[in-house]
Amino acid sequence: PQRRMNLQVLTRELSLFLESRVRVGLFGSGVGFTLVLCFGATYACYYLSSIAKKPQLVTGSKTFCHFLQGHCPVVTETYYPTVWCWEGRVQTLLRPFITSWPPMQYRNDLIKTADGGQISLDWFDNHDSIRYPDANTRPTILLLPGLTGTSKESYILHIIQQSETLGYRCVVFNNRGVAGENLLTPRTYCAANTEDLEAVIHHIHNMFSSAPFMAAGVSMGGMLLLNYLGKTGRETPLMAAAIFSAGWNVFESADSLEKPLNWLLFNYYLTTCLKASISRHRQMLDKLFDIDLVMKAKTIREFDKQVTSVMFGYPTIDDYYADASPCRKLKSVGIPVLCLNSMDDIFSPRHAIPVEAAQKNPNVALVLTTCGGHIGFLEGMWPRKCTYMDRVFKQFVQAVVEHGSDISNM
Repeated sequence: PQRRMNLQVLTRELSLFLESRVRVGLFGSGVGFTLVLCFGATYACYYLSSIAKKPQLVTGSKTFCHFLQGHCPVVTETYYPTVWCWEGRVQTLLRPFITSWPPMQYRNDLIKTADGGQISLDWFDNHDSIRYPDANTRPTILLLPGLTGTSKESYILHIIQQSETLGYRCVVFNNRGVAGENLLTPRTYCAANTEDLEAVIHHIHNMFSSAPFMAAGVSMGGMLLLNYLGKTGRETPLMAAAIFSAGWNVFESADSLEKPLNWLLFNYYLTTCLKASISRHRQMLDKLFDIDLVMKAKTIREFDKQVTSVMFGYPTIDDYYADASPCRKLKSVGIPVLCLNSMDDIFSPRHAIPVEAAQKNPNVALVLTTCGGHIGFLEGMWPRKCTYMDRVFKQFVQAVVEHGSDISNM
């Protein structure tokens, strides 16, 4: 109703204005202003009718659906992407440059793994929490960054900022070898192997076993978290999880990223970052790989063929990609999971989003926006601060902490 009213007002105002200006004529003094207004009104009509839309909410349970509608209203409201940069690629590219970088003081914790390696955790303890002054019962959110991301990423800092206002504690899980620490074993990370994540989850749970415990994963971090949840079912200390911009089918994601424009804008840069990480740990990895051959990789798929699939013992890259695709494990997820994706995300094409699988699992909810890109979700005229993704995160984790009993028996 609101969108129809806006369109009616715009149309009426445009008609009245054109009627008043038609006497000026094509070459009159007001033609430039008239053309600008016509373009602006046309763009506004297009934006309100085709861009600004309510997200599609897909759930496998009426209970979960009602829970979200009642306690997480942002998923039922119209999402208004930033008017001047709503296209998916533009949102993806601009977010790191437009959004602010909230200052954050971390406490670093290096934990040892069973194979002799180490994992770097960055803690935001939130000791000043007024709502949860007791550290033993302060809600804890484990955060998983994207493919080459760390605790320093803007989207991670924004999520922590939202958690701080709620009084929660956050822990950022930095994958091996990306946060400045040395590799102690010839192993990094991948989207399919959940051993390090399992170690981190049990480490945190053992420290604060009485605290509500949730996790949020972004991009590849979301894929890793989904693969963990698909493996463990209900046998996890986590109460719930939030997933943002996950790639559901790695084959489809790789194909999309290898299209010429997408390769130029995203694939080449990410491949360069992956190669730089290998180069930095060359002394440790030189015995496993032909590093010079690895450095010739031009795509993420070529890198995964030379490094990732070999490192984690897959016979072929297809075997790795099949195991890394969360869409194959969604049916086994046993705790409430909210997944936000944009249908113009070139990292996760809309046709690869597992809508039918989500409808069959009462623990899963998909929130699908028309626009937003990959970890974009910018809104407002100058989107420096809060994004739509941040608001979804904040409302969902707060709803689970404060009203989790409403969905505990799904």
